[in-house]
Amino acid sequence: MAIDKRQQLRKHKFIATGLFVVMVITYFLMVYGIKYSDAAWMHYVKAFSEAGMVGALADWFAVTALFRYPMGIKIPHTNLIENSKNAIGDNLGTFVTENFLTPGTIRPYINKLNVADFISDWLNQPKNKLLITTEINRLLSGILYKMDDEMISNLFAKKGKEAIDNLPFEVFASKGLEYIIENNEHNKLINLIIPEAKGYIENNRGAIYDKVVEKQPLLGLIGGKSVTNQLISGITSFLNDVEENEAHEIRNEITRKLFEVSEELRTSDEWKQKFTSLKNEFISMEKIQNYANDAWLNLKKEIILNLENKTSVLNTYIEKNIDELAHNLSTDQQWKDKINSFVKQFVYKLALRNSKEVGTIISTTVENWDGKELSEKLELEVGKDLQYIRINGTIVGGLVGLIIYIVTEFIFS
Repeated sequence: MAIDKRQQLRKHKFIATGLFVVMVITYFLMVYGIKYSDAAWMHYVKAFSEAGMVGALADWFAVTALFRYPMGIKIPHTNLIENSKNAIGDNLGTFVTENFLTPGTIRPYINKLNVADFISDWLNQPKNKLLITTEINRLLSGILYKMDDEMISNLFAKKGKEAIDNLPFEVFASKGLEYIIENNEHNKLINLIIPEAKGYIENNRGAIYDKVVEKQPLLGLIGGKSVTNQLISGITSFLNDVEENEAHEIRNEITRKLFEVSEELRTSDEWKQKFTSLKNEFISMEKIQNYANDAWLNLKKEIILNLENKTSVLNTYIEKNIDELAHNLSTDQQWKDKINSFVKQFVYKLALRNSKEVGTIISTTVENWDGKELSEKLELEVGKDLQYIRINGTIVGGLVGLIIYIVTEFIFS
């Protein structure tokens, strides 16, 4: 981790310094260009790069002065962290004491304490929870790896085949048909079919006439088309009556027949045999065996992956149950309240009584640190972000210089 931070710091320093070098090169190129081939745009670029250099140097000095002497020169008020280490420790200790260890800040946290739950059992300790979770994972993984996959898949397949064989598909079909009838879905289907039938008859008058004449040739000689048209009109009129009359006898007859079919589906041995034959044809033991084998192997793989993943749903579930077990071990609520009340008062008084000592510990600890080492550690932690100050200073400085140059040109030219 420290190596990664050091590499990031070097990278961002390189970017900030590189941007400064770009400003320097640009500046001298513009100076050279203006001298030998003057162009108006060069003055703008020169103003930007010149101010950018100044901004880069100023912010480099400001950032560097926090952690060391710039270029090794002991300029006053530089190398601030190392030189002000003791003051930093004192201020940090005072800050913690005055802002964190006061009655107003301590009381809300102490009131939330539920010590009885923590001391009810060692399960509440994070290391013990981790130990149990790890052992459960190891045990379950060991069991899964040692399981006979073929035996498990065969068991699943056998139970699956038994369950499917026991499913009364003929009853399901009967219930489905009854549902359709009870919700008037069959009449909706009739209403969809009748207009199509009428349209088909109307569009095929010629074919109907040919069929009539084919069956009765004499009709072709004595007005077969008229008879056909009357026949078609009668059929169309009949269909109109069925379509318009929701209580038409044909509709009622269809409903009765559907109920009979539903009853037959449920009670007929013939239909039961047909469904059994279909089940055996489409849901064979071989297919179930293949499905069971794939399902078991995928399930086993998924469980193992979840056990190996510390943030998985399975591990979260295990940890949750450990927490619930630890919580349930505390059954005496009155005893828990007494313990919590005593501990809250004790911790509250102890924290207030020793708040100054905490500040002293912080300041003393910081004072005992090596100043140079502290400075290096802080630079490693925040130095990368501070390089953005140098980068921003270069760009902002350049923009400010450019704006000043533009304003100056506008006013005095």
